[in-house]
Amino acid sequence: MTTEFTNWSHHRLSRVEQALERFLPISNDATDRLHTAMRYVALGGGKRIRPLLAFAAGETHQACPEHVTIVACAVELVHAYSLVHDDLPCMDDDVLRRGKPTCHVAFDEATALLVGDSLQSLAFELLAHPDLAQTSPHTRLPQVEMIRLLATASGSHGMAGGQAIDLANTGQHISLAELELMHQHKTGALIDAAICLGAMCGGPLEAAHLAALKQYARAVGLAFQVVDDILDATASSEQLGKTAGKDAHQLKSTYVSLMGCDAARQFAHSLHQQATAAIKHLPHNQRLLDLAALILQRTS
Repeated sequence: MTTEFTNWSHHRLSRVEQALERFLPISNDATDRLHTAMRYVALGGGKRIRPLLAFAAGETHQACPEHVTIVACAVELVHAYSLVHDDLPCMDDDVLRRGKPTCHVAFDEATALLVGDSLQSLAFELLAHPDLAQTSPHTRLPQVEMIRLLATASGSHGMAGGQAIDLANTGQHISLAELELMHQHKTGALIDAAICLGAMCGGPLEAAHLAALKQYARAVGLAFQVVDDILDATASSEQLGKTAGKDAHQLKSTYVSLMGCDAARQFAHSLHQQATAAIKHLPHNQRLLDLAALILQRTS
């Protein structure tokens, strides 16, 4: 990655971290334990790929950075909530996330459940934020459509549906087509939402612009998951900040188990090429290109 991109991403990540600090409730009342746990899981950790994608997509449509910050935080809160719930004993039953004990281990299962619920609610509170409505008549944001988009990406037709497919197929062999469908829901839907929401902060999108972003989102979302499967099979828990080898231990079908590591790597490279081709005609697309490369090359 170039120094220019490193500086760009550092600036946006700092902006998101500061905004999350501001948006998350302070632990100073009767719900002190819940608020402490919310801040524990949402602050100071994670790759923040989805917020970065929101900012990069926003640049293709001249979006206001302050507006993108709000939607980027909303998407990140939904992502954080999903990790808390995924780690619960009734789901993937994991004890390590982002290099520290998972929420239900650090606190308790009931608190972890409420943390996920509260982070999700806060995400939609942010999308209804008055600051998103304070735009000029020429760039008025479609807030209702933005709320609908994130809701669909989060629910049974998106992330939650993908997790249900994952749980239903644990211990069973599934085809590559079934695996792709699962990850289009579980991982891809929220990545698609981050990209579209970031661009929508510049106002309504032309059909061709939206179609290009969606093609890019599909490719990078799937590439992210393929690389995740490779890392789960080849990296250590210390490198990943979460339990390594979990997929194999739980007898889950992955791109590595179905294709092998070498073929999975080749598939990830193919997806990267598809992503870059999809946005080659979009203006100000350099950061999206940089992030596609980062997703392909990541080591954690």
